[in-house]
Amino acid sequence: MTPPFSASIHFYRPAAWLRVTGPDAATFLQGQFTNDLRLATPGRAVYGLWLNQKGKVLADSFILGGAADEFWLGSYFSPGEVIRRRLEEYLVADEVTVEDLTPEWAGVSLIGDEVGRRLAEMSPREGWILPGRRVPGENWEWIFPAASDDVVRAHLAGGRMLSAVEVERLRVAAGIPAVPADAGPGDLPLEGGLGEDAISATKGCYLGQEIIARLKSKGTIRRRLVRVRGADPVPAVPAALSRDGQPVGELRSAVEDGTGGFVGLALLKVAQAPSPAISTTAGGTRVRDTPPGQAPARLDCGSTTVEII
Repeated sequence: MTPPFSASIHFYRPAAWLRVTGPDAATFLQGQFTNDLRLATPGRAVYGLWLNQKGKVLADSFILGGAADEFWLGSYFSPGEVIRRRLEEYLVADEVTVEDLTPEWAGVSLIGDEVGRRLAEMSPREGWILPGRRVPGENWEWIFPAASDDVVRAHLAGGRMLSAVEVERLRVAAGIPAVPADAGPGDLPLEGGLGEDAISATKGCYLGQEIIARLKSKGTIRRRLVRVRGADPVPAVPAALSRDGQPVGELRSAVEDGTGGFVGLALLKVAQAPSPAISTTAGGTRVRDTPPGQAPARLDCGSTTVEII
């Protein structure tokens, strides 16, 4: 008898799930995506970004290799329409077809030790399995046909259900950026802590690559994503942040912390957040807290106050 599924689980609908096919699909996507598409083999996903000519973040996605000349693109938060439009704007003579199948698919996040092993043992299993970006620890995503929801829930009976608020709290606590909320069309990937995790330094050209290479070579950015907290109810985001009446940044994400206050992610001018910046690596997010003995910086956010943590 199979034991109950012991992971924490969260059912959701992905914002994007697209199928890209055609004899030119691989070369076309490789020239548009920030990460190396050669890593996206059947059963393996690669995470990256879709930028504009100025190197600003339009969307993010996972890409999985499917059958011959077939790729699947999925995103937690970036709308399928945005990704489809971004791709089709650069299709000229390429033999590539982009299908937005988002309404037909659903997802479940699985968080906990041994999740990957349990999923590998599960048979039959419809859909796709890929590493997630909800928490720094073991986290897998199961993307499946929406019509199979009852079957998937039966497979995962016994798992602890997580609400959307709980999942968002885990993400914010880990400092994992959401695209486009924390890093969007007005922001550079390095400002949002996405420079190492979502961008290949060796794959060659892609749209926006010259801007990113120049920033990396100079090693300077004007803003950084940081974690913050407040003692009051969750404010509406995005919300302007100031210090001594001067604008210093913007609160991008905020979620209740379970004690009446909130935690969030804010994009601040570097001078306002030199120490507790967020950075991501292929091994997971690193969050540098305020050094011991250094008082956390406090910022004004409308009628409330936040402090950098």
